[in-house]
Amino acid sequence: MKLTVDGLSVRYGATQAIKAVDAAAHPGEFLAVIGPNGSGKSSLVKAIAGLVAHEGVVRFDGSTVRPERIGYMPQDIGARAALTVLEAVLLGRLGRLGLRVRPEDLAAVEAVLGELNLMPLASRYLGELSGGQRQLVFLAQALASEPALLLLDEPISALDIRHQLEVMEIVLRMTRARGLTTLVILHDLNIAARFADRVLVMRSGRAVCCGQPEAVIDAAMVASVFGVEATLSSDPQGRLIVTPLRALAAERAHAGRVLA
Repeated sequence: MKLTVDGLSVRYGATQAIKAVDAAAHPGEFLAVIGPNGSGKSSLVKAIAGLVAHEGVVRFDGSTVRPERIGYMPQDIGARAALTVLEAVLLGRLGRLGLRVRPEDLAAVEAVLGELNLMPLASRYLGELSGGQRQLVFLAQALASEPALLLLDEPISALDIRHQLEVMEIVLRMTRARGLTTLVILHDLNIAARFADRVLVMRSGRAVCCGQPEAVIDAAMVASVFGVEATLSSDPQGRLIVTPLRALAAERAHAGRVLA
């Protein structure tokens, strides 16, 4: 599903969270959205998901009608402790469930649980799980809907480094295999550089640049957007590595280049 965002703006009362953002994502593509706290990343994803009012136009394969097949994982997850893992993931297929759970619903859920190595936890209650385990469960819930569009807001923030890599590898593999259009909000620039096809950089509610990681993530961007002095290098496979050195004074951070 091709996603196109034209002039998207979001306001909460007197606060302008997003200002005329343009963006696009394509089937089979992993688009990472990065930027400092308060830059409008979550508001962008919520507007695309139809969860907040907005100005501007969001198109799905050219249509403004929002499809049912959107998998959305929010940053703040309210876990209902009385639900088991299996029940929570089944809720991801809520639009498909009738008066009873069909065999195909169970099969789809079990497949996702297996993919994320969650089957041993299927009968456990959410309240018994760690924060990282619950995060994996709600990622499974987003994937269980068999979405054409996948929106993930910081899906690895509570995970250790091994599980961060495993989850990103799974998301990338499913994006490719299922032809998903995938938007992922990330804070780790190295994870974004490693897994994303393209990176959208946001600051102060605006999209300041978008492109392939090696074209977008450089020392000038990190300084001007994040206020951090950094060096860039490559790993043995040629993948970009960002090493932060120190926080810059506010006046130096904002004196960086203007990004188009």
